[in-house]
Amino acid sequence: MAETAQPVLDRLRSMGGPLFDAIAQSGMAVVVSGPFVQDCPIVYVNDAFRRLTGYTADEAIGRNCRFLQGADTDPDAVARIRQALETGTEISVDLLNRRKDGTPFWNRLHVAPVRDADDVVQFFLSTQVDISSERAADTVREQLSASRRELAGLQDRLRIVRTVQGVAGAWEWDIPADRLYGDARFASLCCLDPAAAAAGLPTTAFFDAIHPGDRARVRIAIAGIVNGAEVFAKDYRIVAPDGAVAWISARGRTHLNDQDEPVRFSGVLSDITQQRRVEDRLRVAQTAGGVGTFEYLGGLGTADVSGQFCKLLGLRETDTLPVRTINSVVHPDDPPIIDNLSDRLVGPSFREFRIIRADTGETRWMARRGESARDGETSKVHFVGVIYDVTASKLAEERLRDLADTLEERVRERTRERDRVWTLSQDLFNVCDFDGIQRAVNPAWRTVLGYGDAELVGSRLDALIHPEDLAAASEHFAALTHMKASRDFDCRLRHRNGTYRWINWTAIPEGDVFYSIGRDITHRKQLEDLLRQSQKMEAVGQLTGGLAHDFNNMLMGIMGGMEIMRRRIADGKTHDLGRLIEMALSSAERAAALTHRLLAFSRRQSLDSRALDVNGLVTSIEDLLRRTLGERVAIALDLAEDAWTAIGDTNQLESAILNLAINARDAMPDGGRLTIGTVNVRLVQDTTGDHGELAPGDYIKITVADTGMGMAPEVVRRAFEPFYTTKPIGQGTGLGLSMVYGFAQQSNGHVAIDSRLGIGTTISLYLPRFKAVLEEPGSEELTESPRGDGETVLVIEDDEIVRELVIEVLDELGYAAVEARNGDEAIAILKSSQSLDLMVSDAGLPGLNGRQIASIAREHRPGLQILFMTGYAADAVDRPNFLGPGMDLILKPFSVDAIAVRIRSIIERR
Repeated sequence: MAETAQPVLDRLRSMGGPLFDAIAQSGMAVVVSGPFVQDCPIVYVNDAFRRLTGYTADEAIGRNCRFLQGADTDPDAVARIRQALETGTEISVDLLNRRKDGTPFWNRLHVAPVRDADDVVQFFLSTQVDISSERAADTVREQLSASRRELAGLQDRLRIVRTVQGVAGAWEWDIPADRLYGDARFASLCCLDPAAAAAGLPTTAFFDAIHPGDRARVRIAIAGIVNGAEVFAKDYRIVAPDGAVAWISARGRTHLNDQDEPVRFSGVLSDITQQRRVEDRLRVAQTAGGVGTFEYLGGLGTADVSGQFCKLLGLRETDTLPVRTINSVVHPDDPPIIDNLSDRLVGPSFREFRIIRADTGETRWMARRGESARDGETSKVHFVGVIYDVTASKLAEERLRDLADTLEERVRERTRERDRVWTLSQDLFNVCDFDGIQRAVNPAWRTVLGYGDAELVGSRLDALIHPEDLAAASEHFAALTHMKASRDFDCRLRHRNGTYRWINWTAIPEGDVFYSIGRDITHRKQLEDLLRQSQKMEAVGQLTGGLAHDFNNMLMGIMGGMEIMRRRIADGKTHDLGRLIEMALSSAERAAALTHRLLAFSRRQSLDSRALDVNGLVTSIEDLLRRTLGERVAIALDLAEDAWTAIGDTNQLESAILNLAINARDAMPDGGRLTIGTVNVRLVQDTTGDHGELAPGDYIKITVADTGMGMAPEVVRRAFEPFYTTKPIGQGTGLGLSMVYGFAQQSNGHVAIDSRLGIGTTISLYLPRFKAVLEEPGSEELTESPRGDGETVLVIEDDEIVRELVIEVLDELGYAAVEARNGDEAIAILKSSQSLDLMVSDAGLPGLNGRQIASIAREHRPGLQILFMTGYAADAVDRPNFLGPGMDLILKPFSVDAIAVRIRSIIERR
């Protein structure tokens, strides 16, 4: 809804100003339709429309107002509305509409055209007011007349029945004797024995059947009779033995003796139950419709009124009110509710007036409808009428008139304000069509980019956009052509002097053009670049500091161990050399592990990515995890039975899980539970935002969850930073999670942390799914340093120490080594007649690198097997693309056993 209604609101506000907002928020239903589209559909409704009709804005916008009409809607009224829309004229009409739930209501519709400064109709603004109560007034008035006719008929029939059939029951009360006598009808109505009533009963029998709620007031009235009051007239309820309730009308009088003392009290009873039911139905109808009724006989000072009549005027409820009291609440400038009746006033009448409520002082608009007629019995004029509240309708009309009266001036003022903003703004304003041609630009273009109106109007906007930003700009332009707004888009525009300025754009389509606002953010971009550079330097400083610290410790172990060995050998002491050698090797292995972690974090390690059975790998290292974590940590596996095959490096995944498990153990110093799980995850375009930068597709998620201390949010934010650790000094390098992060990113996956203090941490590692069939891995046993059989191996290595060590190893293993320091020496040997069984080359040689030398070698020796050695080579990171047939790769530093097995397996593979 917002995309449709907001531009309409903006245009109406620009034309009508705050007056339109006041109308829209007044509580009156407001509908705006657009004549610029076929069938004049609704383009805006306010919330009061929803309350009136039950339809939300989303359900109404885009539809013609006909959807509110029903089969009983007056076609003549609809035709009048259609004609007014076609001619652009104002119209008011009452329509019978239907709400969303199907209930009918009378809708007072006032439609007015909204014109711009050129007198062209831009919108039709209509207000809608529920006047069902007003219409109900007519219905109630008719019901009142019908009820009165029915009552008159009932009274006539009652008189006839009383006369002909004796329906009325008569009683005689002997006051001195305190005895009550009644006929059979009286006994029946009062639930007494007819014989006993005829013979005489105690006077208390008169009250036995009276409803408890009415008994007290009847007793009081009769007490007045016994003490000298002359007339008795009461309506009350009688309760029969079976619980049925009937309404009784009792009328009687007192008979006096010569001394003016009451001696007899006689009267008649009649059943008025049906009459009371008719009156109750009428009263309910009046209250539900908000309609008050009154009746006035000319010449009298009082009027009979309903309870709803009193409520509408703010008076206390009663059956009769003085005419002076009724007219006293009417505004001094308006005609009275009840005026003097005369023959010339006979017939229907209608008037509207204001009242000042007697209880709250609030001013309200009322309408009076009624009809005066000459009374057949008294020859006086008597008036029957209704009143109802029309305040909402009057306010709607007044506001609409104000809008129409002031609209033209407001449009002119808004136009002047818009022109001032257009001229004075320092932001770039322009109007473009959907061909990219600029139709209008503001003066800020000259200030910011150095171009004048004549140079820009009629030219293409994309001609100024930097070539690198054209693709992104085209996407935003495509959204505009589909009538979708584009916000917060940055691109570079060419200045007149040839430089480029960064501009942040917001664009909104409307009609056949789009309106854009651009802000120069070049300075902000420069500051952001400086900040990023500063952050990079800070990260480099942190990285180099951590590296220096850890490598110095490891070099100390290597250099110190070697120094002590050299001294002891010089002194002839060789009994403890094994321990010193192990110390040096341990430090060297730690240094190698550190370099692998650094390469993993930087996503530059050489990965041997292949189909990977994650469930099988987790199961295979379960025993290793139990030994590593100790007895205080319980390990549980929650592996999906249908887990997909992943793509990844087996060794690196095993190392990542081991790292995460050790971190989890350290987070549970008092023991706990570690759960390793797998689950299949399918990401679609709409859900990838919750999974980092993962592309849509299938992934297998490996989770490592602990019940440890958890991490605070600020720790989670820094968890993947290199050398960041919360462990005590000497208990961690701070590269474990960094390695996991780098491995996941390099594998086209993702890693996420969910941690809560005091509850635990769950780390989720996502790896892409391998969709081919997984081959069963062969069993490969590591033998101890398999020896050669005199085969010739070409060793190409620029580092002299490494080259000599490799040659020594080959000699030790029984191979004949031929060495080359660089590509030129290697190519000379390859072109010679020298017999070669294997070429072992460093991948990252200066000049011609190892892969280039291998390509040349294959030209001269197509069947030559090749083994690359690498500590780090950018080209070797993508192992599948780096290696060709008959090629393999081994990572430095490597052990003698590892290279022995690798060389043997390659030679035997020929």
